[in-house]
Amino acid sequence: MLKIGITGGIGSGKTVVCRLFAVLGVPVYDADTRAKWVMRHDPVLRHELIAAFGPEAYLPSGEQDRLYLARRVFNDPAQLERLNGIVHPRVGQDFADWAAAQQQAGHAYVLKEAALLYESGSYKQLDRIITVFAPQALRQQRVLRRDPHRTPDDVLSIIGKQLSEEEKRQRADFVLYNDDQQMLLPQVLALHEKIQALAGAATV
Repeated sequence: MLKIGITGGIGSGKTVVCRLFAVLGVPVYDADTRAKWVMRHDPVLRHELIAAFGPEAYLPSGEQDRLYLARRVFNDPAQLERLNGIVHPRVGQDFADWAAAQQQAGHAYVLKEAALLYESGSYKQLDRIITVFAPQALRQQRVLRRDPHRTPDDVLSIIGKQLSEEEKRQRADFVLYNDDQQMLLPQVLALHEKIQALAGAATV
């Protein structure tokens, strides 16, 4: 079974692409959603986060206080690296366990969706990488429509902390263009067939 990563900058449309693959029967691991789950339910991770960032890292309900952690790390690279160094290995193990279950179920390949696939180092767990590309101006428009609480400066700040789109495209094995110029569905269907063929060849 092949493990395929899918990434792209904020507003590129990774989630839309993953929904199309899911309709085709491909299991999709949403790293952001699973990270939230692991941060709440993994007792080792919870202990490490409280030790590193204080009891304020969690709300009385048991939910992780994302706003508090965001304030602590957003403009402090050292603290962000510390947070990622705690969280990413635990999420990586969660993905490995999930992927093993999908392999047992007989799937030819799975997708791992993550905005920070390269930045986190989790690309090293994967066989191939897809990047979803859209021009920056279009991505900014999409995010501002989707998240009305954000300002243009907020979006630019997030973009500035992510790997450039050009580098993502250079490092990717496959590129899907979600630029409102090329139809997305035919690209996904063609790539699905190609990955299935690769997965079949890998099992021979």
